[in-house]
Amino acid sequence: MRLAILGGSFNPIHLGHLYLADLVLSPPHSLKYDRVIMVPAYRSPFKLAAEGMENNAHHRLEMIAASIAGDPRLTVDDCEIERGGVSYTADTLADIIRRYQPEGKPGLIIGDDIAADFPQWNKSEQILAMADIIIARRTHSGKVSVPYPNIQIANDAIGISSGQVREKIAEDAAWRYLVPSAARVIIEKKGLYGLENTSRSSSMLTDRGLLASYILHVEEAARESLSLERFLHSRNTALLSWDMCRRFQTALTPELTPELGYLAGIAHDLGKQLPDKMQLKLAKRDGKGISQLEKDKPSLLHGRVSAVLLRERFNVQNDAVLEAVAMHTFGGRDMGPLAKIVYIADKLEVFRDNINPATRKLAFTGSDLDEIFITVLDYTVTSLRSRKLKLSEETMNLLEKMRRIQ
Repeated sequence: MRLAILGGSFNPIHLGHLYLADLVLSPPHSLKYDRVIMVPAYRSPFKLAAEGMENNAHHRLEMIAASIAGDPRLTVDDCEIERGGVSYTADTLADIIRRYQPEGKPGLIIGDDIAADFPQWNKSEQILAMADIIIARRTHSGKVSVPYPNIQIANDAIGISSGQVREKIAEDAAWRYLVPSAARVIIEKKGLYGLENTSRSSSMLTDRGLLASYILHVEEAARESLSLERFLHSRNTALLSWDMCRRFQTALTPELTPELGYLAGIAHDLGKQLPDKMQLKLAKRDGKGISQLEKDKPSLLHGRVSAVLLRERFNVQNDAVLEAVAMHTFGGRDMGPLAKIVYIADKLEVFRDNINPATRKLAFTGSDLDEIFITVLDYTVTSLRSRKLKLSEETMNLLEKMRRIQ
């Protein structure tokens, strides 16, 4: 197997790193390598003034591993982190050649911003004997002239650096799409690079840290298991739930975080398109029994089924989220505020046709959650009756209760 090596601080890994690795492996720049090994430095000789690299070595390694998941052309090696101290390329090359036994000389990928200094690297002549130097564009638009054998890639330069990403994170500026989504989740979950010290992020960090990975995995599962139309409905429901939670969260309703609203919204139809037999089987696991209406039409169980999937497959144990997902179809007499929001969002999201504009406007402007809820509930019941569809006992009990409250 022919290998190429891409070293660096990866502090954090960003899209430029992955783009560069992909370039080396892909036409028209393919150099006949089978795999690129990413090697994060414990302490880079080029960045001796950089603070904290040693302290976040595990996080940097984790972010790389998460970012290349599912791509067998890429791998990560922790040899420099395990070795500790300042990382020298000659030592790393010798170690990788010994362990990986590559076919031919491995390629060593460097940027044109450091190419001129290569002759001054520690044991540079030994490096040239062990590896082919591949120079990629980072700052120059054309070839660079250097006094040693090399291969130069005519790639488009991507103006991203790890230092710029760290600065943007610390400032809470736009950074989230400069890094792979898996790395973003880790940064947010663990509050890396000063994220916990920014005013806007600090108010969201706890929820974001707990929920970011859940949301990412659940949304991916929804996209893969649902039709595109159904998935877009779920995402619009999640967005409206997010917006409404931001408006209605108070000290009395701490469960109404935007993140919880989004998670419940994106998951509410997770089991919608499962076969009837599977819906009946999964619904029995919540221990609530199955009505005759549900037996006649098992698809009506999809809210409960989605809650079961969320709990069992994704380990979501938040009661408010599970209730919101389970109750979005029929409702229930004792619905909490998050469940009411998801119910509203499911019925009024922007892809729904034939919604009364005045009713939809309430979701965006109404100041009383229960008032919005009873309006949407009435609208839903009226619509079902107009189509001569049966109403569940839960819906009827809920309607009766909410009308008494009014």
